[in-house]
Amino acid sequence: MKKIGIITYNAPHLKTEQVLLNLLHLNSPAGGGGFMIYMLPFKESKERAVLFSHRPNQKNSIHPKAIAKKYNLPYKECGSDEDIDNSCDLYVITGSRILSPKCVNGKKIINAHPGIIPACRGLDSFKWSILENKPLGVSLHYIDESVDSGEVISILQTDVFSEDTIETLASRHYANEIFMLSNFMHFLKNPTNEFKDIEIGESKMRMNLKQEREMMEGFCEYVNQYKRD
Repeated sequence: MKKIGIITYNAPHLKTEQVLLNLLHLNSPAGGGGFMIYMLPFKESKERAVLFSHRPNQKNSIHPKAIAKKYNLPYKECGSDEDIDNSCDLYVITGSRILSPKCVNGKKIINAHPGIIPACRGLDSFKWSILENKPLGVSLHYIDESVDSGEVISILQTDVFSEDTIETLASRHYANEIFMLSNFMHFLKNPTNEFKDIEIGESKMRMNLKQEREMMEGFCEYVNQYKRD
């Protein structure tokens, strides 16, 4: 690989900060070709009532421009995802909404989805995995024009321990997502997927409060089934 495109938001974003700094500290796994950062417009989502936030607040971060300037990385502020050119060998998503078919066309784009594809697709995959009693993991995959249905590169199952609380399990699961994106070159060279025959699930929307309450009430039973210690 000679040049890696980082697709993210034109706004402070924790996942972007963590992955991009990891990549830079790993001595540029882009093979010496470097990085190009593409910053997409960011629209604040409407606040939703939840019983449990399974991901850290992504706004508690610095702007990707600050990282770009410190490390002399080229970046482009895009009006839409159609402004992302095809000049990179590979693209990695650290923050974006669903990309348009025009953007995806002609590109190899990698994403880390916090659910095991194709069993758990869409939003709130951590919570849906628990509610629907499915194994928990992160899928590194290429994206296509459908939602969470592109070719799987590797899946990393999230360990569940008998002493887990929902907070500790969510933290470990998010850390696996950051780890997979930060080490995407390793997983490209060493693909692994123990879930090739897993049942296909429907793409999900956000959980409502009733479903979330059921998920939390069933958490201990979930731990007892999937604990690995």
